Amino acid sequence: MYNSKCAPSTLAGREKMIMAGGRQHNLDAGWRFDNTYGGLPEAFYARLDPVPVRSPKLVVFNTALAQSLGLRPDMLDGDEGAAVFSGNKIPEGAAPLAQAYAGHQFGSFTMLGDGRAILLGEQAAPNGERFDVQYKGSGRTPFSRNGDGRAALGPMMREYIISEAMHALGIPTTRCLAVVTTGETVFRETVLAGAILTRTARSHIRVGTFEYALARGKSSEIRALADYTIRRHFPDSAAEENPYPALLEAVMERQASLTAHWQMVGFIHGVMNTDNMSICGETIDYGPCAFMDAYDPNTVFSSIDHNGRYAYGRQPQIAQWNLARFAETLLPLIHKDPQDAVSMASEAIKRFPDTFHYHWITGMRAKLGLFNQEPDDSALAEDLLDCMHRHGADFINTFRDLSSGSLPESAFFQTMDFQQWFARWRARLKRQPDSRDASLRLMRSRNPAVVPRNHLVEEALEAVVERADYSVMEKLLGFLSQPYQDPPEQAGCHLPAPPSAQPYQTFCGT
Repeated sequence: MYNSKCAPSTLAGREKMIMAGGRQHNLDAGWRFDNTYGGLPEAFYARLDPVPVRSPKLVVFNTALAQSLGLRPDMLDGDEGAAVFSGNKIPEGAAPLAQAYAGHQFGSFTMLGDGRAILLGEQAAPNGERFDVQYKGSGRTPFSRNGDGRAALGPMMREYIISEAMHALGIPTTRCLAVVTTGETVFRETVLAGAILTRTARSHIRVGTFEYALARGKSSEIRALADYTIRRHFPDSAAEENPYPALLEAVMERQASLTAHWQMVGFIHGVMNTDNMSICGETIDYGPCAFMDAYDPNTVFSSIDHNGRYAYGRQPQIAQWNLARFAETLLPLIHKDPQDAVSMASEAIKRFPDTFHYHWITGMRAKLGLFNQEPDDSALAEDLLDCMHRHGADFINTFRDLSSGSLPESAFFQTMDFQQWFARWRARLKRQPDSRDASLRLMRSRNPAVVPRNHLVEEALEAVVERADYSVMEKLLGFLSQPYQDPPEQAGCHLPAPPSAQPYQTFCGT
């Protein structure tokens, strides 16, 4: 088993298991569940337990995350952890359910739901925050349609690797608490090893959850969901005279910030459907995601995104489009007059480009070592990106090299257009009172040296899936956990993929 971050702490003794009826058990492992989502109208979920698996084995346990949640790692390792994180044993206090939602998938509306996921409840952490705990790959639910409700090991490990990397980069994200293999197979294009991932999130409420409520046509359900969301996640909105436009503004702010964070590190989500857009502004669902090597705003990796709807450069526009769908669900609450409601919502959505640009240029100034503001800063940043695009420069390494204080003698840095840009940038740095060393320190804290390069993720997954070798993944995670530190040269994890005859593609992993 791979224990992430640190070894489990040693606590004196193990308390005896207390049978709580059925499959529910309490080992005093630190579970402190609340189940407020179950207080919503029953249309929003179906209560059911996960489907038991034959022979679960705990292969990944995120010890640091467990401790931050108030869990006792020594109670959740080995066979006991395998039983709990497979769903064969349900922690006491959990109230398992599958959530209902809808979504615009590549622009087309579909009624959906947790077809292979079970929400256990909300874990109350020691710091007073609460986090959803959800099984993914835990068997069929009423929302499975024709699916088997299961998941394969490779995609679950992929989500674990990249979500932990995003967390280390400081980008809001769901996280993985554990992965178990099930001892069973799943059938996709080939026969694959089955697995279940335990995911934590501030919330699993999605834009698509609100779309589901709107599609049902019951205003009481829309209001119940909105009020619950405000109470749990946006309490400041409740203090406003009209809390529902305030909810829209708060969600828009978080999505603008999140999308700007993605742009700063070359992350491409790959499937920005409205059901993959968390109301809380966390990155969720890591199916066909990937990181860009050479800068190109048209980069697409997903095998099913044939028209580039979710290309890197289109992510801000898609976020705005998704927020417009969210605004539509709130219209009955925003104002009793439909025309006034549309006008108020439209005005809010129109502000998204400016809100996104604020977060984007704030991030770009930091990446370029700029502490103050000048009107031409956007042009300075955009001109560098255009130059990188023309010459196929690596996105991550270019910014990291600028942070070094001494540029390497690469072909890109010798080009005439880069040299012209470089002179403008140096002149811009001199127009601020902060020292050059202060600028370089700021840049090194905002320009990662390593990200989950696609070829390295694939190498780690191949070792796990084909050889049950977790050492490659463990080494990679070690570098990814400290992304702003330069890795040893021999590690090679800062290098882009070698040239390949085939373009890299990602898949949904269902």
